[in-house]
Amino acid sequence: MPFRFEFDSTNKILMVRFEGRVTDEMVHEFYRVEGPKIISSLEFAASIVDFTDVTSMELSPNMVRGLAWLKPLDTETERPRVIVAPAPHAYGLARMFASHGEETRPSLHVVRSMEQARAVLGKVHFEFKPLE
Repeated sequence: MPFRFEFDSTNKILMVRFEGRVTDEMVHEFYRVEGPKIISSLEFAASIVDFTDVTSMELSPNMVRGLAWLKPLDTETERPRVIVAPAPHAYGLARMFASHGEETRPSLHVVRSMEQARAVLGKVHFEFKPLE
């Protein structure tokens, strides 16, 4: 699977890690099928979407804007969420998503590294384990 869910039970942080080639279809599957299942079954205090291991970001700007205009998967608007996007193209698309979705995702932050994500969330250490 091109993405996987992990959870830090100490800090109650949910993370989805994308890897390899990321396409519109893959992100739609995550957003419409897999994401809602996980989010509805877990109590968490913050979330991270990690694009660190992505080798190719093949997302159309129209799809990114369209997703940003949809209702967020996590309906708790004040819950902190972070997108980690080290590559310039991924960072640009993540910033586009954030700017188009700022009304419904006011606590979304886009950063370039996991260290910056830790700073945003006020955590010194993460200990993620895969979710089954």
